[in-house]
Amino acid sequence: MNQESSMNRRDAVRGLALGAGGALESAGNSPEYQQAARGLPPLRITNVKAILTCPNNIRTLVVVKVETSEPGLYGIGCSTGSLRPYAVRSAVEDYLKPFAQNKSADNIEDLWQSAYVSSYWRNGPVLNSALSGLDQALWDIKAKRANMPLYHLLGGKCRFAVDCYAHAGGRTPEELEQNVRRYMEQGYRHVRIQLGGYGSGHLSRNAHFREAGFGSPEDEHMDPGPYVRATPKAFEHIRAKCGEEVELLHDIHERIPPLDAINLCKRLEPYRPYFIEDPFAPEDIGYFHLLRQQTSTPVAMGELFNNPHEWTGLITGRLIDFIRIHISQIGGLSPAMKVARLAEWFNVRTAWHGPANVSPVGHAVNAHIDLAIRNFGIQERVEFGEQTREVFSGCPAFRNGYLFVNEAPGHGVDVNEKAAAKFPVPRDHAGWWRQVRRADGTSVRP
Repeated sequence: MNQESSMNRRDAVRGLALGAGGALESAGNSPEYQQAARGLPPLRITNVKAILTCPNNIRTLVVVKVETSEPGLYGIGCSTGSLRPYAVRSAVEDYLKPFAQNKSADNIEDLWQSAYVSSYWRNGPVLNSALSGLDQALWDIKAKRANMPLYHLLGGKCRFAVDCYAHAGGRTPEELEQNVRRYMEQGYRHVRIQLGGYGSGHLSRNAHFREAGFGSPEDEHMDPGPYVRATPKAFEHIRAKCGEEVELLHDIHERIPPLDAINLCKRLEPYRPYFIEDPFAPEDIGYFHLLRQQTSTPVAMGELFNNPHEWTGLITGRLIDFIRIHISQIGGLSPAMKVARLAEWFNVRTAWHGPANVSPVGHAVNAHIDLAIRNFGIQERVEFGEQTREVFSGCPAFRNGYLFVNEAPGHGVDVNEKAAAKFPVPRDHAGWWRQVRRADGTSVRP
């Protein structure tokens, strides 16, 4: 390009910026403007790849690395769908990679929207998880180019750190009390209490399906009655022994019939739970109207959601109090911010899904959103094991019940691919959710 052509291009870009409302200064500071003014091509996506790893042999984690035409500049996003990791990897590398290659890394919204409909059929967990990795990686890239932590691009901080809740379990109320006290001593003001595992399966007896040889040997047994009777007693014990200073949460995990869930929420109301999580399976969300008429117990919902039709009515109808979406499951940071903004107008707070089957990248993105939105509610705590920290540098830190993000540019977390390869995915981590059954063998939906 000769000097005259270069000058003409700069003048043309300057004129366009002035014609767009006179915002020359802000436009002149943007990467797009600077590239055009220098006669350089826009930043392009050169490669998209999925990285699978299973540190600590706990959950399969899937992250996506997006490389760009700028040497050394890349972004990382969370695509963790831990029960279908190979399907997610195929969706990333066989479909999103050729779709995204050579496209602009700057236009995140356009790329998300076009990728979202590129399969025509959409809103499935595998495709959404793959899209999430791409989306979060592009936000990571944009924040790195801006040389600032991601939350600044989302509006800046609304709070100094992210309040979290811990998980306390115990097979008896007394054992549960000990674990609640342990977290309180660590500074946690919110603790989720579960009497044993989900549904207190250890209280159920006479698993006749096993005697009949029905199902698989590893299938779990859980009946509603023992769980529904024991849970209010556990709440009563913890309130009496640990007082009112701690906020108590509980996860029904959709394991009991809807009317049993409604009755349980009513029975727990005197103990003032912070929220009761997932009382109904997604197929039963019509019961929220009846639940709202019966009790004022706060409710969180959304861990299994992946379709906007599942949450928009619950939010706009003020039928839930916390939206608890797995951000990878709905397609990434971009749609999560839209969910949060919608929820704000209906006084619904966020409680993003964040256990061990969310990568440190996903936890960091959760936290950056938490910092930037007004209607943040609470964030789920997780411990990052030694092997996880070997694979992922810059993990968020927990202190005194709060989560703090890495203040590096981007979301602050990076992946060591060589370390990730040291912890391959075991075959038994790659396929199914352990089945829960009633005494006669009937399967239970999570």
